[in-house]
Amino acid sequence: MKISEQWLRQWVNPQLDSAALGEQLTMAGLELDGMQTIAPPFSGVVVGEVIECTQHPDADRLRVTRVNIGDELLQIVCGAPNVRVGLKVAVATIGAVLPSDDGKGFKIKKGKLRGVESQGMLCGASELGLPDKIDGLMELDCDAPIGMDIRQLLNLDAKIFEIAITPNRGDCLSVLGLAREVAALNQLPLNRPSVEAVCAGDTTVPTVRVADSTACPRYLAQRIDGIDRSVETPQFIVDALTASGVRVHNFLVDVTNFVLLELGQPLHAFDADKIVGDIVVRHAVAGETLELLNEQTITLTGDELVIADDIGVLALAGIMGGLRSAVSDETTNIVLESAHFAQLAIASRARRFGLHTDASQRFERGVDFWLPRLALERASSLIVSVAGGKPSAVSLTESLEHLPVRPKISVPIAKVTQLLGVDIDPVQMVDGLNRLEIATEQVGDVLQCQAPSHRFDINIAEDIIEEIARIYGYANIPASLPKFAVSMNDDIAADAVQSLKLSLVNAGYYEAVSFSFADAKVEALFDDENLGAVLPIANPISSDLAVMRRTLLSSLLPIVGYNLNRQQSRVRLFETGLSFVGADVKNLQQTPSIALVATGDVAHEQHHANRAMDFYDLKRDVESLLPAALNKASVSYERAKLSFLHPGQSAQLLIDGVAVGWLGQLHPSIAKVLDLPTIWVAQLQIEPLLAQFGNKTSIATPSKFPSVRRDLAVLVDTDTPWQMLKQDIRVQAGRYLQELWLFDVYTGDRLPAGKKSLAFAMVFQDNEATLADEQVKAATDKVIAMLADKHHAQLRD
Repeated sequence: MKISEQWLRQWVNPQLDSAALGEQLTMAGLELDGMQTIAPPFSGVVVGEVIECTQHPDADRLRVTRVNIGDELLQIVCGAPNVRVGLKVAVATIGAVLPSDDGKGFKIKKGKLRGVESQGMLCGASELGLPDKIDGLMELDCDAPIGMDIRQLLNLDAKIFEIAITPNRGDCLSVLGLAREVAALNQLPLNRPSVEAVCAGDTTVPTVRVADSTACPRYLAQRIDGIDRSVETPQFIVDALTASGVRVHNFLVDVTNFVLLELGQPLHAFDADKIVGDIVVRHAVAGETLELLNEQTITLTGDELVIADDIGVLALAGIMGGLRSAVSDETTNIVLESAHFAQLAIASRARRFGLHTDASQRFERGVDFWLPRLALERASSLIVSVAGGKPSAVSLTESLEHLPVRPKISVPIAKVTQLLGVDIDPVQMVDGLNRLEIATEQVGDVLQCQAPSHRFDINIAEDIIEEIARIYGYANIPASLPKFAVSMNDDIAADAVQSLKLSLVNAGYYEAVSFSFADAKVEALFDDENLGAVLPIANPISSDLAVMRRTLLSSLLPIVGYNLNRQQSRVRLFETGLSFVGADVKNLQQTPSIALVATGDVAHEQHHANRAMDFYDLKRDVESLLPAALNKASVSYERAKLSFLHPGQSAQLLIDGVAVGWLGQLHPSIAKVLDLPTIWVAQLQIEPLLAQFGNKTSIATPSKFPSVRRDLAVLVDTDTPWQMLKQDIRVQAGRYLQELWLFDVYTGDRLPAGKKSLAFAMVFQDNEATLADEQVKAATDKVIAMLADKHHAQLRD
């Protein structure tokens, strides 16, 4: 934000030079990005008076003038259309250096124009680096002292501060906000301009209806009729706007811009004769259009807050007015609007239409909800005092219950010392906070603070402590190392996560780090009820990061495509992060997960025995994440029923019967949409894996007694999962069963229809004695009986 130092010092004038004042603002958190003079450097330009003006003998458009600059008369040839006798003008004398585009300066020399000697140059505003108000010479006041340096006359060496206002300090986007800070830092009073409400006449009061009090809890409107539009914008307003980088338009627009910069409250002036019926503050109807002041036509979606009349939309509330109701040089009757709009009602709407306005910048950050009346009175008094007019009474529509509530905050004094590391006198704390208009009193060992209406960034105790530090001065807080106790205890969870990552790195995978947000188009491809609903973000940072990711694949797959497009045919990536699954925000579950994606050959292309990766390669990589001490019997797989995985090449991973993740081939239809080849994917929940790392492993002496193996082949229905049989066999076989695995699956014409053959190997062993054949046979018979009874299995010969 640019602001005139001279304007700021009218409100509060500390005994500091420009550089010191800028440094003070920077140390208070309002960083000074730059400081420049009102006009660029130039020299040798003084006030002169034209005392003679005659026609050039050889040029119709040139005049030969004699100009008095105090100590001498100069003959200067000039082609400006407004040169005349008696005009006070800026004169660049011989040797003067004027601004130039290359930054080197343009030096004035004695010369001849069409044969007539010219001893200098009469200047327009643009030749001095100032904005032109007229076509021709810059006309100075008739009482300007002849011979006076023009920089001194126009105060062109006055400084303009360019201050970087952080998003949380919207209250400082005005002279009032900055002056309030400077006054508090220097313990000076704030010289607010006196504002008196204009006396209302018999002008009709605007009729206003607010349809949504939550979005617009306070709306003020005042009509002013009979404004004299022949008046020009007063010079003090022109100077203030110019110094702040705001272009001068016409008087009515300039007044609203002036009050915006002065107080921080956006205003808008409607041409009253172009409003049809009542003014209505409502939400747009989807499909409505509005031609803005910048001549851009937008189509509204339905969630925008608008100002409307009986025939349509007049303005995009808190952002920009419409062209239909804009004031012009012929406008004599206006309706002046001053309102408080809720932050959420304005946020992101401007960016939606590619707009960034002074009004939206302030409303999105939060504007003091007590400012609208003061700003309206300030603007109407300026208009009436300069251009006359008959004001109406103010129309006020408000809902006090929907106005923001500023919190009362309790701050233990000990906490201030703890966080800042310095002892500050509580009396000094209270004084500093009150100077910042944070109403504070000390009650025992606690500061009771009331956040003011203009500070939307103060909500918790730490915010108050930050204000204490700012007002006390960061430079007054000695630098010291923080005191903390270092815990040398093992962080098992962190070590386990690191172990998971290293396992994948050893398998040839690279770690990816991405946002928890995803492209809605990619997320829509994972259309599965198990993942819940796609949850959009209210204020996305970009269009391709507009929803929360339900699976980490939403982040990894675009990265795979990025690499494949750059001739990287073999890609191995993994990521740890949160996935967000739920039917809505209230039922949202944030699950720490680890996901991996792979495509291409098993080994690099120079390997002598290379082949394409398959499901079992992926399974090997996934099982590398399991703890080495995990009992293999507790790990099982089931067919995955996820729509985004290939139905024939995917599975769920279970530990002790609880699903912890899935793996398999990405469904070919999704891969085709994303222009990807065969992609192998997996995702596991981290917490169940960490729980396995925490289990203690018991160590026993290997048995010295022989083991006994029995093979068992049975016929079962083809839809019977072998994992179910394996689990039941383990339970029924008893305590001597040490190992169990499936070693053969057979289907074919030799078997009855609808049947398959499963062959299991069972290893029995006793740690304390040699097993007798009768013990092994008894266990085997129990297994056979259970399989026949529970699964209708038939023993094969």
